[in-house]
Amino acid sequence: MRWDNLRLTDAGQGAAEAPLFARGAVARSFDTPEFRGMTFYEIHARSIVNRVPASSHVPFEWTVNPYRGCSHACVYCFARKTHTYLDLDSGHDFDSKIVVKVNAPELLRKELAAPRWGGHPIAMGTNVDCYQRAEGRYRLMPGILAALRDARNPFSVLTKGSLILRDLDLLAEAAEVTEVSTALSIGFVDDDLWRSVEPGTPRPAARLEVCAALAGRGVPCGVLMAPILPYLSDSPQALARAVGQIAEAGATHVVPIVLHLRPGAREWFLGWLGREHPRLVPRYLELYGRGAYAPKAYQARVMRQVRELALRAGVGRSSARAARGVRAPSPAAPPSGPHQLTLL
Repeated sequence: MRWDNLRLTDAGQGAAEAPLFARGAVARSFDTPEFRGMTFYEIHARSIVNRVPASSHVPFEWTVNPYRGCSHACVYCFARKTHTYLDLDSGHDFDSKIVVKVNAPELLRKELAAPRWGGHPIAMGTNVDCYQRAEGRYRLMPGILAALRDARNPFSVLTKGSLILRDLDLLAEAAEVTEVSTALSIGFVDDDLWRSVEPGTPRPAARLEVCAALAGRGVPCGVLMAPILPYLSDSPQALARAVGQIAEAGATHVVPIVLHLRPGAREWFLGWLGREHPRLVPRYLELYGRGAYAPKAYQARVMRQVRELALRAGVGRSSARAARGVRAPSPAAPPSGPHQLTLL
């Protein structure tokens, strides 16, 4: 592995460098159906609170990421290229070779207590999902949430995983002493599309129920409607259906984001598109021929449609109903076959 040679520069000590990880990785595999074909690399990280480069232009400055790689296996995931930094590929390796920072909870508690730490808001789930399948075995998030709660440090969690409900009590406790927000990533509600592009995630209806459950416990929950896939989930009917169900789930807000294709994700997604929807390849190359983002006019049109739909559906207003116990619509029967995955 390249990891033993990676160096981390300590910005507070000039050009001083230290190994990125405190010790070599321990590789493990588990002979259970949900982990078959996967390898987990258990490492001890040297730091867990990461500062986001200003050039990223994201609305947060600090993150915690207990995992690298993600078994959700979303074909469009923008974080795929980060696996190449470890001499792993951004395709199958990203889906099946997961780096686990086993010391994340203790390290976070230590870093939050350091005199230099300023109590800044921390975002989680912004690179890979902290409630992916591996979390069911490694259980890093309870310790992380407890550390944030005890430090009264504000934080947010973005996830596609229903496993977040396991930690509902911790989230509610933290919300009593600091600012806590959550969001579910739900770009569309079509089950056929979900099975194809997000094979390792809970179905969209299950994620909507998670949103309702969080709101019902007083933990604010919005929806990141991402990604909206051109020619696949961007029709007026598909957008209206998704926004309507998001409103019924009691989401505090909805933020639409059109698909972007950065290097790493671009090759993997276009490969999938060529297999599943070959007639759309020329149209995607026209939209994304000059870079990672769809034309601004296209993005603006989609965002305007979602804003208008959300206003009509009353997104945000129904969160009060959810808090009084109104449940999201019950999902249909779960899918059969290899894409049925649970406890994510």
